[in-house]
Amino acid sequence: MSTAEPVWFKSSYSSDQGDDCVEVATLPSTIHVRDSKLPVSPELTLSPAAWTPFIGQAGDFGPDSLPSRS
Repeated sequence: MSTAEPVWFKSSYSSDQGDDCVEVATLPSTIHVRDSKLPVSPELTLSPAAWTPFIGQAGDFGPDSLPSRS
């Protein structure tokens, strides 16, 4: 059985200066969030059901901000 590796992308809300950036990756049953400046640091892992309340508390992104899964 193979384990899928996350494909990380930076938020479109991140600044060009590289400040306050997070990266997000989706897998079939989890969404991962990490600091883009520290990619080997611990990740926050959320279920898809927890994503909407998380972004509601993290910023003004709206309920349709679930990352697309490729």
